[in-house]
Amino acid sequence: MLGRRGAILLSYGTVWALYGYGQLISPPAAQPGLTLALQMLSITVWGWLWIVTGVLAVASAFVPQGVDWFGFVALVLIVLPWTLSYLVSWLQGDFPRGWVAAAVWGAIAVPVIVVAGWREAPRPKRVEGY
Repeated sequence: MLGRRGAILLSYGTVWALYGYGQLISPPAAQPGLTLALQMLSITVWGWLWIVTGVLAVASAFVPQGVDWFGFVALVLIVLPWTLSYLVSWLQGDFPRGWVAAAVWGAIAVPVIVVAGWREAPRPKRVEGY
């Protein structure tokens, strides 16, 4: 049983890996809000980083609480460059909707941060014969 923490790690990890895969197989022709991120690394490298992050999160979904921290950290860290890139593009006037994308990516990370601070409820003990 994964519990709440594992469910978030599994679902977000899957989405992150699929997002990275999408960047690899069909990158958008124009990504004006990601200028800063793409100056640091190519879209191919970013795609692989998203995939690796997703795989780390999925793997951490199946380890005990306390050991799963690396999945939560990875899920948030990969979002930071995206958020920052969109925010900078908006502040520079290059991408008028950059603030929206930055807010969306930032908001997407909030449940991960919240769940990372939750303690899993103890599992009920099974009573034989019931």
